[in-house]
Amino acid sequence: MLSATETLSTGCWISVVDPTPQEIKDLIEVYGLDSGFVKSSLDEEESSRIEREDEQTLIIVDAPVSDFDNDNNSMFYTLPIGIILTENYVFTISLKPTRIIDEAVAGSIRNLRPGYRTRFVLQLLLRIATLFLIYLKQIDKISSAAEQQLHDAMKNELLMQLLALEKSLVYFSTSLKANEATIEKIFRGRVMKLYDDDQDLLEDVLIEMKQAIEMANIYTQILSGMMDGFSSVISNNLNIVMWRLTIITIIMAIPTMVYSFYGMNTKGLPFAETTWFPTILSLVLTLVVAILLLKNKKNK
Repeated sequence: MLSATETLSTGCWISVVDPTPQEIKDLIEVYGLDSGFVKSSLDEEESSRIEREDEQTLIIVDAPVSDFDNDNNSMFYTLPIGIILTENYVFTISLKPTRIIDEAVAGSIRNLRPGYRTRFVLQLLLRIATLFLIYLKQIDKISSAAEQQLHDAMKNELLMQLLALEKSLVYFSTSLKANEATIEKIFRGRVMKLYDDDQDLLEDVLIEMKQAIEMANIYTQILSGMMDGFSSVISNNLNIVMWRLTIITIIMAIPTMVYSFYGMNTKGLPFAETTWFPTILSLVLTLVVAILLLKNKKNK
């Protein structure tokens, strides 16, 4: 069980979230962290990687984040977390609060011991991979619910939500592949020293990460196919509406044409002196054209 301490000792974990300029300065000057490592950890666009410099090891890994947009719809993205290993301490640096760090601080991750630095990192990576799987399942549930609602009524809000989920899956797939490359580099054991007990845990991390990548790819294909299907449905519905409007326009134009001819006092028109004939003629022509158009529609 982790516990907070007022004084630093060997094997401590120092969590830094959204640091102030003074805190960044202290990390570099007081704790001797590499300035490039600190800046990379706070760069929102930084990709996952592992690097070693002057007895310090930097591991940047993308962690999944769940949030809500202005319309209170679920949105998912990734945020880099920097893990810096020094001779005596373990630092985690992130630009924003994340669930993985909150769970670690709260003690939700079992047997998390910063003193065993390599195992500490692998446990964090394993939990990050698990969070990816959890959020991917949430994305699948949201997309399934949106699909059911779209079957009942086409709404722009639901389509926009599906587009946002599709974008989230692209972010997840990109980050997972980068994380996988970082983990495989750790697996080679050239940057971080691995012990026998850590091999099984690292293999679990790789398995979870590969499973998350496969799930992200599957859900991306499903969602992409769903969007293509709904695009076809929307296009077909539009064609049906335009066809109906065309029929109504043609039918409404027939009485106008008939009365226009009789209203211009054109010579030679049958029963030009009467008022009932143009009306009957308009109704008959309208009925014939309507039957022909409807019959033509059924044959298509």
